[in-house]
Amino acid sequence: MAKLYSKKNPQKEVKLNPKDETIKFILDYSKALSVINCNKMKFEALLN
Repeated sequence: MAKLYSKKNPQKEVKLNPKDETIKFILDYSKALSVINCNKMKFEALLN
């Protein structure tokens, strides 16, 4: 049987603290994004 040489690393918790501006940008972008399906094709439109 083949040996497994990978070592198990203890999983470290990474705490991400995004800035308020980053969260606002992502939320505004997701609100403005529109996906249009047309004949098996998808078009993305960013509505300003």
